[in-house]
Amino acid sequence: MVEYTDVINTDVVWLPQIPAHWQLQKIDALFTERKTKVSDKDYAPLSVTKKGILPQLEHAAKSIDSDNRKLVKAGDFVINSRSDRKGSCGVSKLDGSVSLINLVLTARSGLNNDYVHYLLRNYKFSEEYYRNGRGIVADLWTTRYSEMRTILLPVPPRAEQDQIVRFLDWKVSEINKLIGIRRKEIQELEALKSAVITTAITKGIDPSAAMKKTDVYYLPEVPATWEVTKLKRICKVGASINEQLKKHDDQDKVVFLPMENISEDGQIDCSIKQPIAKVKTGFSSFAKDDVIVAKITPCFENGKGACLDKLESDIGYGTTELFNLRAGDDVLPEYLYFITMTKLFRILGEGQMTGSAGQKRVPAVFIRDFTIGLPSLGEQQAIVEYIHAEKERIDRLIATKHEQLSALTEFKSTVISDTVTGKIDVRNIIVPEYEHVEDIADDNSEGDEESDETEMDEEV
Repeated sequence: MVEYTDVINTDVVWLPQIPAHWQLQKIDALFTERKTKVSDKDYAPLSVTKKGILPQLEHAAKSIDSDNRKLVKAGDFVINSRSDRKGSCGVSKLDGSVSLINLVLTARSGLNNDYVHYLLRNYKFSEEYYRNGRGIVADLWTTRYSEMRTILLPVPPRAEQDQIVRFLDWKVSEINKLIGIRRKEIQELEALKSAVITTAITKGIDPSAAMKKTDVYYLPEVPATWEVTKLKRICKVGASINEQLKKHDDQDKVVFLPMENISEDGQIDCSIKQPIAKVKTGFSSFAKDDVIVAKITPCFENGKGACLDKLESDIGYGTTELFNLRAGDDVLPEYLYFITMTKLFRILGEGQMTGSAGQKRVPAVFIRDFTIGLPSLGEQQAIVEYIHAEKERIDRLIATKHEQLSALTEFKSTVISDTVTGKIDVRNIIVPEYEHVEDIADDNSEGDEESDETEMDEEV
């Protein structure tokens, strides 16, 4: 890409050079702060996310004070002032309201709102914005308007702003299309991994094996040598370890398993330990080689669970939102774990959930009565080894796709930053016809958009 030939040096840390015909202006010369207080009954609540400003997301934490919010008008730039929400900002296309922790800026005449959207969402400005904040801890503070209003911004002529927007709309759409392809490929590989587990657990790994029919509607046939049985006959659901607890003093430390310590692929963080006294009230207890399964939505559907074969001590404990399955003599713990990871188990369990929306749980009776074909211990071991080998192969492909996804995301960020800060010259680039593809943020980027914090007093 072509760089500007005529540039000037500045004293601005985040913007050391700009094209000579651009201006540097303070935020308070370009924007006014909107501080009008409104109710979300009159102005629909909006979420301030890394994807921009959206109608309030269903899962967002809601502000308690719904009558004490900030007005947002279409065209306003909104940014979450807290450093732990870095990157949550954008120009709103909607009228609405946001919680008081957000800053709302209205552009003065002469600015292209889409240029503002690209400029103030680029990572260089984001770092500068939060660098000007303050707080009581190193990694969590707030930037007030009084602290941001003197930040200098690059301002090209209006015609050049318009061209920058046309260029970035095109390039971002191209990159977003590639990102979408990579995401789809990752989803397909994840689906393949799930299919490998389900097929191996329900049909075995010998395609030439003779099959026999069953009277289970969701399991029409299994290999002829397998036994058809319910989980309650091969494992204990909600097994107790009271006898093991008696062997320990109250101060003995054991592994603690909150839900977030269980990864989506069944890996466990066993580094967190607490005194065993806490096991006796309010927690479920587990032992080495137990299989745990999440009860609650959406963790159950997403496959949250693990086999505690790597539990460092003989006891662990965790949230009561986890089922505890202890394998009997006829089933290997890892094989039992893979039974719970089949798509069949998860889909059927989802259909049995009870409770209110957002708090649905799988009943224990579903797990106890879940029917499966069970091979010999030797064949179980062969199937477990096969699944591990296939998972490892597919996971390598997924890792490669994630690397490509990260590279594309970084490239998009660089293109946007270099264009809006005047590092590359796009004035003479002809933008062709193209398919517009919406900006894509990371799946886990939405975060907690709302806050019940009150607005801090501004310094004069």
